[in-house]
Amino acid sequence: MANIPWLFNEFLFVKKFPSHKKPFFLALLEIVILYFVMGMISLFTEFRVVGHIQSQAWEFYAVTFFLFLVFSFPGFIFKTLWK
Repeated sequence: MANIPWLFNEFLFVKKFPSHKKPFFLALLEIVILYFVMGMISLFTEFRVVGHIQSQAWEFYAVTFFLFLVFSFPGFIFKTLWK
């Protein structure tokens, strides 16, 4: 999920921009949006499997966000450096 912004030229799968390249800030915005979507899917899965959602402090969400950024690094390298 973290590599989706780098693999497609559309912003959230909606083609609005006539250019062939998506601006960098839109890719970063898409990463943030997809992080929250992935978090909601994870919370829903945790609730369905365990029966409750374990409370976490802000440190947990900061670490998972930066892990999400690290996981998007291969897509960034493919999009910006290899093409």
